[in-house]
Amino acid sequence: MKRALIVLAAMMLPGCGFQPLYADNNNLGVSSTLSTIYVEPISDRVGYELRNDLLDRLDATVSAQGARYRLKLYLTELEEPVVFQPNTSITRYNYTLTAHYDLVASGGTGPAKSGDITAFAAYNVAASPFLYSTVAAQRDAKNRAANDIAERIRIELAVYLRQVAEQTR
Repeated sequence: MKRALIVLAAMMLPGCGFQPLYADNNNLGVSSTLSTIYVEPISDRVGYELRNDLLDRLDATVSAQGARYRLKLYLTELEEPVVFQPNTSITRYNYTLTAHYDLVASGGTGPAKSGDITAFAAYNVAASPFLYSTVAAQRDAKNRAANDIAERIRIELAVYLRQVAEQTR
């Protein structure tokens, strides 16, 4: 009985209008359009990490020449102590990375799509603030936040480009 319901649900799924976001059916080509985005360089180590994550996820071009879109990113970082010991030493930090992005069409002046994305990561501090484990934990938290933002930007851009492709069909 369960198998019959699963098969029936699978047969009805195309009828509801569901289509995979990255499928190139109907010549919408979201994946190929994502690869034509040039991600502008971002200062700072976290910006460098975020840009590399985006280049990997978008399969984007490294050159601004021939790109259909430019992606500009502006980052804001915040580190807040959250756990204090009785001697007032800090043992845990919350790290918040906020990215504002503007997707600008080639030859365009204003952004075609803008957005703000925030990612959160936390890390522990070792007994001495100069221990390598604290530095490694902090770097890992920043990398996790940049990775999360890159994935969410990719999804937002893919949804936007899919809508644009459907409207121009």
